[in-house]
Amino acid sequence: MSDPSSRRVVLAYSGGLDTSCILVWLIEQGYEVIAFCANIGQDEDFEAAKEKALKLGAKRMVIPDVRAEFVEEFIWPAIQANAAYEDRYLLGTALARPCIARAMIKVAVEEKAQFVSHGATGKGNDQIRFELGAYALHPTIKVISPWRLPEFYNRFQGRADLFKYAQEHGIALPVTPKAPWSMDANLMHISYESGVLEDPAKHAPPGIYQMTVDPEQAPDQAEKILISFKNGLPVHVKNLGNSTEKNKPLEIFSYMNELGGKHSIGRIDIVENRFIGMKSRGLYETPGGTILLAAHMDIELFTLDREVRKIKRNLDIAFSDQVYKGFWFSPECEYTRACIQGSQNHVTGNVTVKLYKGGVYILGRESPLSLYNAELVSMDVQGDYEPTDAGGFIKINALRLQEYCRLRQNQTTGK
Repeated sequence: MSDPSSRRVVLAYSGGLDTSCILVWLIEQGYEVIAFCANIGQDEDFEAAKEKALKLGAKRMVIPDVRAEFVEEFIWPAIQANAAYEDRYLLGTALARPCIARAMIKVAVEEKAQFVSHGATGKGNDQIRFELGAYALHPTIKVISPWRLPEFYNRFQGRADLFKYAQEHGIALPVTPKAPWSMDANLMHISYESGVLEDPAKHAPPGIYQMTVDPEQAPDQAEKILISFKNGLPVHVKNLGNSTEKNKPLEIFSYMNELGGKHSIGRIDIVENRFIGMKSRGLYETPGGTILLAAHMDIELFTLDREVRKIKRNLDIAFSDQVYKGFWFSPECEYTRACIQGSQNHVTGNVTVKLYKGGVYILGRESPLSLYNAELVSMDVQGDYEPTDAGGFIKINALRLQEYCRLRQNQTTGK
C-alpha cells in the first residue's frame, strides 16, 4: 500500500480565485491537499476561508497566528536596517514571505507532506521568495508552482479561464471578473498591482487605498507621538495628546498603523525593478512602518558615529536588496542582519514626531547615549575647540583639489 504522504501537498491558500482553483486542480491531479493560511495581520475571514477550503476538498486547513513573530523577527530587524528597496518600497510583502514560508514548512513537516504549493505567478517576485525560503528550511521539499507548469498555464491563460473553471466546479468567488487590480495584505502593508494599474501613466482609482484615509479627509488637527527606542528597536510609544501608551511589539506596531492610517501616512506609487528582470508598477501603503522608520533614522543619526553609519548605510542597502530578492534565510542575509544588529547597541532614546496629512515631522529627540555635544557645536560657546585648527584641516583637505586643478590646467595648456 502506498504512503499517502507521497502525494500530500501543503497549499498556501487565501480563498481567492487563483488558490481556490489551484486547490481543486491539485485534487484533480491526485494530490491530498492540506490548506494553509498564515494569520499575518490581513483583514480576512479565516473561518470562511477554512469552510471554503474544506468544501472544495481539502483534508484540513491550518491557520497559525504569526503576527507577533512577524513584528518581532522580521519587521523589527527591517526598522533597525532602515530597509527600503530602491529607496522607497518598505518591503511589506517581501518581509512577510519568509515568515509565511517558515510557518508553511513547519506545517509540511508536521503533516509529513513531501510537497508545498503556492499561487504566485510565473512573472513575479513571490514565487522566488516562497521557494527560496522553502528550500532553505527544508532542502528535500518539492515545490509545485502551477503558474510555471505548461499543463496549468496553457489551460488557464487568463482570469477569464479561471472564472469559467470556478463556475464549472462550484467555486464561490469573492470577486467578479471586473475586479480591476490584485492585492496583497498583511499587518505591515497592502500592495496593489496589475489590472488598471499596469499603465504607469494612469492615476490610481479613487478609493483604492484601504489602510489609509485620503489626505484631504485626514484630520485638520495634528497628533504628537513620543517613540522610545532601545538598541534600535521601538519599546514604547505614547500619544502626547490623549496619553495612550503601548509597550509590546505587536501592540506598538498595530497602534502606529492605526495612527498612520488616520493621518494618511505611508502611501507610495512606484515603478520598481523586479528581481526576475522586469519593471512593474505598484501602489503600497505602509502607515506604521513609515512612522517608525522616520523616527529610527532620526535617533540613529543622533547616536551613531559618522563613519559607522556610513558603513551601516551600505549594509542597509544590501539587506533591503537581499530581502526583496527572497534571500532572508541565506548566509549573507544572516550575516548582514547580525552586523546591523551590532551597530544598534547605542541607538537608544526618544523621538517626538508630529503626524499630519500624510507627513511625519520630527520635532525633537533625546538620548543618554547621544554623540551630540551642545557646548562643542554652539555658536555662542567656544568649548573644547580651537578655531585656528580648522585652517590646517582645510589646507590638508585642499591638497588633492589643488593637485587636480593643476593636472587639468596642464592638460589644457599641453604642458
